[in-house]
Order: sequence, then C-alpha cells, then structure tokens
Amino acid sequence: MPDNSAQNTLLLHCLSQLTLNPGKADDAIRYLNGLDEQGREHFESVADSNHVVVRALQAALPKLEAGSAQARWATEVIARQEQRIQNALPVLQRICSELEDAGCATTVMKSLDHWPDLGNDLDLYTTGDEKQVKKVMVTRMNARVDARSWGDRLANKWNFEIPGLPELIEVHAQRLGQTGEQRQMARRFVTRRVSKTIGGFTFLVPAPEERVIVATLQRMYRHFYFRVCDIVNTATLLEAGEIDFVELRQAAELGGIWNGVASYLKIVCDYVRKYCGAAPQLPAEVLQAARCGGDVVYVGGRFLRVPVMPNGAELYTRKIFEVASKRDIPAMVRLSLLPPLASAAAVAYKLTGSDKGVW
Repeated sequence: MPDNSAQNTLLLHCLSQLTLNPGKADDAIRYLNGLDEQGREHFESVADSNHVVVRALQAALPKLEAGSAQARWATEVIARQEQRIQNALPVLQRICSELEDAGCATTVMKSLDHWPDLGNDLDLYTTGDEKQVKKVMVTRMNARVDARSWGDRLANKWNFEIPGLPELIEVHAQRLGQTGEQRQMARRFVTRRVSKTIGGFTFLVPAPEERVIVATLQRMYRHFYFRVCDIVNTATLLEAGEIDFVELRQAAELGGIWNGVASYLKIVCDYVRKYCGAAPQLPAEVLQAARCGGDVVYVGGRFLRVPVMPNGAELYTRKIFEVASKRDIPAMVRLSLLPPLASAAAVAYKLTGSDKGVW
C-alpha cells in the first residue's frame, strides 16, 4: 500500500482522468478495481472533498464489472449523494426566496457550479444589510447563527445552521474577498446574475465572468489550492465559449486581481492540456497577464496546490498596488490586516491542529 502522499497523488490523477477525459481513464478503472473497503472509503472522501464524487463515479460505473463490490459501492455512493442534494435544493430555494422577499437581493455562489455534485457548504452573496439577513434567517428559517471567526467578521460573512440541513448556509453580506475588501466588484454578482435550473428548482447565480472571479478569489488569494472541481467547472465554461474576456477583465481590474484571474485561467488550461492533450485557447492578453501556470501546481494532501511563495505573495503584492493606485483607503486598511491574520491562523493550527476562530 503506498504512503498517503503517493496514494493521494494517484487518487487525484484518477479523479482528473474520470472528470476531464473519461474515455481514457484506464488508470482510474484499474485503481478502483484494486480498492478494498477502506480504500473505497478513502476514495469517496477525497472525491467528495474535491466536489466530484458523483461525476467521477458516474463516469466509472459503466466500466466496472456489473454486480461487483465496486459497482455496488459506486451505485450506493451516487444514490446517497443525490439524496443529499434533493434534500438541500428546496431548502436553498426557500432561503433565497425569503431573502429576496425581505429586500435582500441574493445570488447562489459556487455551490451549484459543481452539478451534478454539490458543495459541502451552500454559499450566498447578498447586497442586503447584514442585520436584515440575520433576522430573516433566524425568524423565517429557524436558523442558528454559527460562531464567527476573526476572518468571518472582517469579511462580513455569516454561517447559519438550518434544522434538517447538514450543510451550513454561508452568507456574504455586501462584501467579498478574504478581508471583505471587495465591495464595488462584489455588487456585480447581483447586477449581472442569471437564472439556472437545477433538479427542477430555479436559482439566481453569478454570470460566467463572476464565477471565474469568485474562483480566483478563493484559489489564488485565499486557499492557494485547487479542487479538481475548479479545473472541471472552469474548463466547461471555457470550452462552451461562455466567458466574455473583455467583461472579465473589466471586472477583475475593478478588484485589482486581473493578474490573479489570468494566472488562474492559465493553470486550468495547462492542467486540462495535461489530461486531454488539448485545451481551450486563451486570449493573448490573458497569457501576458498570467504570473504562473500549471507548472507550479503540485499535490499536497487532498488537493492541487499553488505555492504561497513566491506566487501567492506576488499576486497579493500586485493587488495591494492596484488598490493603492485607485486610492481605495478602506480596502487598503482591510488588506493590511491579512498578513497578521494569516500568521495568527498558522500559529493556532500548529498549537491546536485547527485554525477555527481565526480564519
């Protein structure tokens, strides 16, 4: 049995084959056929962390021997995930309706991009006032307000627990970004939202350009790792020709993150090319603005990681410069709090094994 590092590298390779190029997923099928019960549980856990468990197993199932332990397991996992999603969608739709009725225009971010998978949290952005959001969630949805970390308060983010719903509802009120520095760009998530029907329910979601923006904020400016779903979701948008690059650049420059967006897109396309032999073509201006590509990505734990040094640090520095050039003093102040907040989270993690309460 390979060590955890080698095992996760192989597992992420198999997930990438199944979701990006299922017609050539021989390595993945051999891997699945060789798994015992413990190995199958680990595969499910990592695939779920990467929000591709349904997509991966749906691609694998026709190639597994009918009636085998692997085929029965895959069928059971898919059914369990579909039941979870069927439970979540009507609740999510009701939350959105209640917020809209209370004057809080709301967009469902990220969570529905993974279809037929679903995120572990259900993320919303609203232009509504945070007090009104809290009132609606507590009085109309019988929600319990989860404890807020320092980072949650800075980002003006709230988490709510809904009875009967395993997933947390995460609401970003009027701000986006790790320190809540994005206000003007964030409003585009409502002013440009589009409708999307999932499982018979219709939701308002960000336009394709804002979907790339929020993925970039999360991956290139906060976590510095990619889930497999990030690659697959963005590649799908690119291959369908749904992204208006002029609009995307305008939005990114509004938030001072054009280099980060370009780097994010180049990483996606480089990774897709690795598995498919070809990838969507990016405009020259995107390639010129990218500060890194797929060559910097490595497997760390359960995810595909981007080095904080020098790549993340360079993008942060450039973002600071862009914000300063716009004389956005409130955003500058907020961004200046990020390094000490990150340091506190790192110390907390070393001491307790958790950064909860900080990050």
